[in-house]
Order: sequence, then C-alpha cells, then structure tokens
Amino acid sequence: MSFQCIAVDDVVPQAWRNGGGQTRELLPWPSQGSWRLRISRADIAVDGPFSAFPGVTRWFTVVQGAGVALTLNGVRQELHCDGEALRFDGALAPDCRLLNGPTQDLNLMATSGDTTMTRVVPDVAWNAHWQMRGLYTAVAGLWRSSKEQCLVPAHNLLWQAQATADSDWTFSPESSAAGNAWWLGFTP
Repeated sequence: MSFQCIAVDDVVPQAWRNGGGQTRELLPWPSQGSWRLRISRADIAVDGPFSAFPGVTRWFTVVQGAGVALTLNGVRQELHCDGEALRFDGALAPDCRLLNGPTQDLNLMATSGDTTMTRVVPDVAWNAHWQMRGLYTAVAGLWRSSKEQCLVPAHNLLWQAQATADSDWTFSPESSAAGNAWWLGFTP
C-alpha cells in the first residue's frame, strides 16, 4: 500500500502567535516551509480572527466540539461537527467565535491546483479522481478500495501522494454512530 498514516498525537503542536490555539501540521507538500498543499488539525481555545493566507484556497471544518461562527465578508456562518466543510479565500481571515467551548478543526490549504474536502458518507463509495487524496477521520474505522483495505485509528490522516487507478474508496466507522470523517483531494 502506497500510503502514509499520520497520527495527530505524533505531530508536535505549534502555538499560535495570538495565543488563541495551536496547530498540528499533518501534511505539508512538497515540503514544510514552502508548501503548495497543507493539511492541519487546529485546536481553537478562544475567540479571535484567523490568520490571513493571501493566494491560498482554504477548506475548514469542525472535527470536535460545539462548533464555531465565522464571519466572512460581513456574513456570519455557523459550522458544526456534523456539517459540511467551508471553502473560502484564505486572504479573508474571518473572525471566529466559539459556540460553546474549544473546538478541534481540520484545515486544507492550497496555493494552486484543485482541492476538495467532503464529508464521508459511511459505506458509500467516494470516486477519488485526484492526483493526491486522503481520508481524515476522528473515529476509528475500516478504509477500503477494490484492491486493499486497512484499519484507520481515530484522529489519523491516511494519505496517498500518488493516486492509483483504484479510485473508489469507502469508509466504515467502527461504531454505529455517524462518524466524523472527510475525504480530501488535491490535483496540483
């Protein structure tokens, strides 16, 4: 299997300059410091503005916690862990308000190319026609393609840097409760 499995707990958190939280950079591609794609898990502890990332397409979703309210271009949008990911221009640096305590959030940012972050529907195939693709899951479960499968622990990123012809993927959470998991795709 040509995958990386990156556990959130194995990545050292970096505190934000404003003191409002911390980020764990799970995947910088092609390298840290000069990335074109960056996948990270953030812990937001207090209200405050996001950092601005001019020239970056950004996807954001709540992984755990009650959620956040983001204000983009004067419009307030509430995001919850059972909702869809939000795509926006990274230069906007929205104001963020916690709805009821700290949250854990997933970010996908790219300086070029095409990207996606979409919620997993358990046991329903995702047609993954991306040059690079992955799965982030907040719950343990079984990832499958037509050729292989593997157990993915909770709070892990399963990443394939060079896609194969095996494009349909499914994910089955171990628990019967709807799991929080997202498909991620990137074509430079």
